[in-house]
Amino acid sequence: MKNILAYIFLGLILLPRDANCADEKVNIIPDVVYGHKYGMALTFDVFQPKKPNGAGVLFMVSGGWYSRWTEPQNMQGWFNPLLKEGFTVFCVRHGSSPKFKIPEVVEDVRRSVRFIRRHAEKYGVNQNQLGVWGGSAGGHLSLILGTTSDQGDPNATDPVLKNSDRVAAVAAYYPPTDIREFVDEKSTYYHRYPALQFEADLAGDFSPLLHVTPDDAPTLLIHGDQDELVPISHSNNIMKRFQEQKVPAELIVIKDAAHGFKGEDQNRARQAVVNWFKKYLLTP
Repeated sequence: MKNILAYIFLGLILLPRDANCADEKVNIIPDVVYGHKYGMALTFDVFQPKKPNGAGVLFMVSGGWYSRWTEPQNMQGWFNPLLKEGFTVFCVRHGSSPKFKIPEVVEDVRRSVRFIRRHAEKYGVNQNQLGVWGGSAGGHLSLILGTTSDQGDPNATDPVLKNSDRVAAVAAYYPPTDIREFVDEKSTYYHRYPALQFEADLAGDFSPLLHVTPDDAPTLLIHGDQDELVPISHSNNIMKRFQEQKVPAELIVIKDAAHGFKGEDQNRARQAVVNWFKKYLLTP
C-alpha cells in the first residue's frame, strides 16, 4: 500500500501513451547531466519538436518526492500535446527520496532551471520563456519555483549558480501548498514520505502558500474535488493568496475527481496546461 500511494503521489500512475507518438517528429536528447551529488548525476531528458516555438516547459518528475527514471520514449505520450504546439519539454529528475529530503530536492530543481537558462540557446529556447509543470509533489516543486525564485548569485564559483531560477509560468496538478502539517512526527504523511522527515521549523520555507507575492509567475492549478490524499483546500488556499496579491492565476476544479486524473478529466487537464503555457509563454 505504501508503494502504491507513493506512485499515486507522482500524479503519473496513468501515464498515457498516444497511439501516434511514433509519428511525431520529435528529437529526444536523453540523460543530460545538469549537476552531481554524492557521486551521482542529476539528469533531464529533452524533447524537441520539429517546429519549436522558442518556449520551454520543465516537467518535474516527482511523486512523494521520489524521482524515477523512465525510458524517454515512454514519456513522449505525456508531452505530445505540448510538443504539437512547438514547446520544447525538459523532463527533470531530482535527487530522490528516501535518500534526499525536500530542502535538497528543491536545491536540485532550482539548479535545473539555472542550467537550462544558461544553455537555453543550445536547446533552442528563450531563457525568458520557461515554464514549469508537475503533479502532486511535482506540483509542489513547481509552485516553489513560481513563488520563491531568485536572480542567482553573481559571486558563485559555479557558473550555473550565477543564473536565475525564475520561471515565467506554472501549472500544477493537485499540489501540496502548505507542508507544515506534514512535517510532524504525528502525521501519517511524515512516516509515509521520507522526504518530509527534516527539521519542522524549516517547513514554512518550503510551503508555497506562505511565499505568494505580486511578482510571482502566472499559475494554473487543477484539482479534483474528491482528492483525499492532497485535499482541494491546498489549492483553494493558495488561490486565495494569488487573488489577494493580484497574481494572474486560475483554479480548475474537476468534479468527482480524486488524486490522479483519468480519461476525459486527464484530457481536459492536459489541454488546460497547453492553453496556459500558450497564453503566458508565447504572448509578447
